[in-house]
Amino acid sequence: MKKLFFIVVVLALVGTIYRVTNRHNAVVHAAWSGKAVRAVPGSVAVLAEFDMDLKSEVGGRVVLSELDAGAHFNKNDVLVQIDTSDLELEIERIESDYLAAKDRIEVGSSIELDLASAQESLEISRRLMRSGNLSEAEFRKQERSVQQIEQKLKLEEVNNRQLLATFENTLAQKRRQLAKMRITAPFECVVSEVYARPGDLIGANSPIALLISTSRTVEARISEENFSNLALGQTASVRFLGYGNDQYNAKVSKILPAADPETLRYIVHLEVNIDPVKLVPGLTGEVSIITAERNGTTLIHRRALIGDKVMVVNDGTIEVRTVDVGYESLNEVEILEGIEPGELVVTEELDLFRNGDRVNPVERK
Repeated sequence: MKKLFFIVVVLALVGTIYRVTNRHNAVVHAAWSGKAVRAVPGSVAVLAEFDMDLKSEVGGRVVLSELDAGAHFNKNDVLVQIDTSDLELEIERIESDYLAAKDRIEVGSSIELDLASAQESLEISRRLMRSGNLSEAEFRKQERSVQQIEQKLKLEEVNNRQLLATFENTLAQKRRQLAKMRITAPFECVVSEVYARPGDLIGANSPIALLISTSRTVEARISEENFSNLALGQTASVRFLGYGNDQYNAKVSKILPAADPETLRYIVHLEVNIDPVKLVPGLTGEVSIITAERNGTTLIHRRALIGDKVMVVNDGTIEVRTVDVGYESLNEVEILEGIEPGELVVTEELDLFRNGDRVNPVERK
């Protein structure tokens, strides 16, 4: 009898040791009390603020070009020079004609001499008429002749002013055209593509190069169900795929009112606290925009949540609990009811465990 009892005890001890030594390890984290945030997730992409085809307003042959793919230019830097030889010769000819016209006008008009002679004759005729030696009709005829000469002189003066104004306007147009043949950077930019090289003959308004602005736009796309919670100035956290797990603070700077017709996602612009050099066009990532906050609530890691269920390790046993979820963010979830701070919840390999399983909790900080 004693022998049988000893065997039973040994078997029970062996079974206990077996169960303990064969428990699965469960990675757990303790729930904690802190600030809960409601965050809206979204995808982000870095875009050049705008690009532009560089065009020449005038045609001609390219004699100088600083354009090269990847080259950086500041605003008003000279990019392309078009041959100005023919235009400079034309300007020189117009200037010569203009000066000659001014000289002719300064010399005076022969009509002025005719007018002076006619006025003297009219004055003599007036005295003769008063003395009775000239009829009034003949005097009036001479008076009309003087008026005609005066009118002719005034018309000549008007024509002279118009001639000089035409020369001045033509010169201004030609000089403006000359200035347009030196093409400068309209904004700080980087050259993406070059379409014309020195020696090429280009037409007016033909593209010479594609310029990309150095200013960047960080664009976030938000799903329709989360759009109504967004507001200008809300803070956010951005992670770019090209920079690993680094998080960058940001805020909402612009909200576009219409959704993308293809994706039905709304677009917002972010101001990201990051070195601008790192904002390379084409860079993508994810964003979490904080839309609400509250303190003193129970928090767990988001990956511990399966729907409305959480696996709690209680005395080495898995206990599946239904919880009431509050605010959710990218990495954390607020638990309104079902878990207290300090309780251990499973956060990894949740598919390996079932309610009632015995486990060895391995706590991670």
